Amino acid sequence: MTRREAREREARLAAQQTGEIGVQNPAETVPDADPHGSFWAGLNAEEAVEEPTQTSGGDHGRPPHAWASLDYPTDGKDARPTRPKRKRRWLTVTIVTVVILGLLGGGAVFVWNAFQPQVQKLLAMNEPNDYTGSGTTPVTITIHDGDTGSSVADTLAKAGVVKTSDAFYTLLLHTKPDPVFQPGVYKVKKQMSAKSALAALQDPKNKLERTITITEGETEAQILPELAKITGVSLADLQAAAKPADFGLPAQAKNLDGFLFPATYTFDPGVDAKAVITTLVNRANQAFDDDGVTAAERWNTVILASIVQKEAGSDADMGKVARVFTNRIAQGMRLQSDATVAYGAGVKTVFTTDAERNDANNPYNTYAHDGLPVGPISNPGDAAIKAALQPTPGSWLYFVTINLKTGETAFSTTQAEHDAAVAQLQAWCNASAANDAYCQ
Repeated sequence: MTRREAREREARLAAQQTGEIGVQNPAETVPDADPHGSFWAGLNAEEAVEEPTQTSGGDHGRPPHAWASLDYPTDGKDARPTRPKRKRRWLTVTIVTVVILGLLGGGAVFVWNAFQPQVQKLLAMNEPNDYTGSGTTPVTITIHDGDTGSSVADTLAKAGVVKTSDAFYTLLLHTKPDPVFQPGVYKVKKQMSAKSALAALQDPKNKLERTITITEGETEAQILPELAKITGVSLADLQAAAKPADFGLPAQAKNLDGFLFPATYTFDPGVDAKAVITTLVNRANQAFDDDGVTAAERWNTVILASIVQKEAGSDADMGKVARVFTNRIAQGMRLQSDATVAYGAGVKTVFTTDAERNDANNPYNTYAHDGLPVGPISNPGDAAIKAALQPTPGSWLYFVTINLKTGETAFSTTQAEHDAAVAQLQAWCNASAANDAYCQ
């Protein structure tokens, strides 16, 4: 060893003998020192790197620069100082972070569930409330009688036609003149701008033909095919559903005539046969109720009104026609209505033949039978119902339409006056081929 090393060794032995330095317990560890601050630290670092190799010699292969047992008082045990292990603070931090994130996540779920509409509204505040363009997928919407601009806007929004009802309704408020919506089913598209949607609803081409107008005086045989064509319900289904008892009609009713009220109707797609007929019957009952027709007098009132509807040349003459029939019944005279004969015979001509008028097998033949016929012969409108309830005061017993084009009618109190009026009608029919076409 060098002289320096020898001196340091002697000093260390002396310190041990005087008690200035205690012997290190093999179980104790030495505090960390600067790895480059002392000779011993440097030596320890070398020992940590060098691996002993087997050589021949008494030093058991230790490299020449290493100490054999060195002069550390370790009793031959490696007493190199060891660094204390760090506490695993990262594990604690990770656990705390996971817990906090879990709490935050749970809170977010609670907030979303509790305030979802408000949150979505806030998120959408900067989004446009209207689509652009003329739309994508075709769709149909229904506008009902009595719908307002606001309700139409809601219908469009719910169907996905416009983005928001506000966009459409605001457009309505700024459109002059005010848009008018007709009841019906319309072809539109999803995701239309409010302006495009309004234009589509105002275009008659987009209105589906599920709206029908029943004309006064038409019969069940004429109305059911029209309903089938418009609603898409088969004629067979409508005929099968047309059972008077199923709709609360009087027991005497042989069919639905008299109770299919003339009006304009709009039907939703997919409606069934019974719903279609129920709509018309309910409307008839509403008219009877509005006009004050009691249940006891309803049947005879409907029959008389149906005859007035077919025989009167105009609404203005209906009260007089009703009076002629009530006067004849009061005097025991037969009604002698060609319209009732034609209905029972199944013909559509204005005039009937002698054979048809003499056919007593026809229960609707008022030439052969007294009083009112066995049932209504048409579906009367409101004017005819009112006329049957309150006939115009007068003594007339006869009437005849002398101009079938204009409906001009002559009323008479004697047979002679009536015969003269009939001659006047015949003259009108023979005046021209055009006139004669009305007299067939």
